Amino acid sequence: MAFVDQAQVEIKAGKGGDGIVSFRHEKFVAMGGPFGGDGGHGGSIILKVDEGLRTLMDFRYNRHFKAQAGGKGGTKGMTGASAEDRIIKVPQGTIVTDADTGEVLGDLVRPDQTLLVAKGGRGGRGNIRFATPANPAPELSENGEPGQVRQIKLELRVLADVGLVGFPSAGKSTLLSVVSNAKPKIAAYHFTTIDPNIGMVRLGDDRDFVMADLPGLIEGASQGVGLGFQFLRHVERTRVILHLVDMSGIEGQDPYTQYRKILTELQEYDPTILERPQIVVATKMDMPESAELFKEFKKQVEADSGLAAVPEIVSISAVTHQGVDDLLRKTADLLDQAPVPTAYQQEEETIEEKIYKFKQEKPEVSVEWDDELVCWLISGPEVEKLAAMTNLQREATIMRFARQLRHMGVDDKLREAGAKDGDDVRINNTNFVFEYSE
Repeated sequence: MAFVDQAQVEIKAGKGGDGIVSFRHEKFVAMGGPFGGDGGHGGSIILKVDEGLRTLMDFRYNRHFKAQAGGKGGTKGMTGASAEDRIIKVPQGTIVTDADTGEVLGDLVRPDQTLLVAKGGRGGRGNIRFATPANPAPELSENGEPGQVRQIKLELRVLADVGLVGFPSAGKSTLLSVVSNAKPKIAAYHFTTIDPNIGMVRLGDDRDFVMADLPGLIEGASQGVGLGFQFLRHVERTRVILHLVDMSGIEGQDPYTQYRKILTELQEYDPTILERPQIVVATKMDMPESAELFKEFKKQVEADSGLAAVPEIVSISAVTHQGVDDLLRKTADLLDQAPVPTAYQQEEETIEEKIYKFKQEKPEVSVEWDDELVCWLISGPEVEKLAAMTNLQREATIMRFARQLRHMGVDDKLREAGAKDGDDVRINNTNFVFEYSE
């Protein structure tokens, strides 16, 4: 299955059910009065972490998600059925962002964690809600509130305790295949690994941890060269870094030069990554020139590591299993002491005293002439929402909507814009058109 770590989808919560107009007609009940019930709530859309998922592949072809609408109200004051929420499963480590505003809506890192991303509309009120002493038999009802519609971006950042970093063909995939049940693709050419591979490592002392073989870095990755950010975003989640360096010298590459280049790319992308516990792993020690190159490499790292503390250096051969068990024990010990990265931590709830003052805010309403439609176009979130919830089948609700528009200052804005008697006026995103009159 292909590894997909970014996706953009459209989500639409369910519309609330319509309220109805109904009157009580029963024998021996004089002046029965209004009896129309409210509509049910529309379904919301909720993201939920599923530990069994490892990729956003499900969102590659399915990019539209919609929740059901609420049921209409009934007679005898009965409320319509509320729709069930739509649950969408995502892998652990998914960051959710509003595609239009760039606002981060949530970071889903805990098992079974949920996030409400689109709220269902409330049910419209039936005429039983509008009864007053002045109007005991109202013929008013509301349509259901529209559900929230959003474009959201999903970005997966692999959650792993240990991340393997290094140049292509440094031996990351080979090590992962030896210490876990993962079966990554292994070949004698660069960029064999283009997607992260994850495996569970179990030690003989019953300790275990998740290890991720991350795609190889190249110089300039922090500026987006090669796999660039596609790789580096996954490093942010790891608690311990195993920095693999090829000691074979087969391609004439100096191990220390490669080591420094990787440190530079991590530093330029996110300096805090280098503050995490790290073990430098010298690989391919079964090759003829590896022992000599390793001695020189170790001297250079200890003399100038570029880190706050000199990292521990371990030599291994994944092919012969030399030093592998020792490396795993040291990695597990480091994990026991490693702090949890900020990406995992939840913000502590703080209770602060706040003084809330009433501030009356006028709804945002814009009025402009539309040459194509040959009418005045009124737009604004509140106006459009009111229009959608207005029952156009009844004169009483239309008159109520006209009073609401006047209260919101729409009449004044039309007058100031130059509207004349007989001009058509349309509410944006609706088919509701009326004639302007002074």
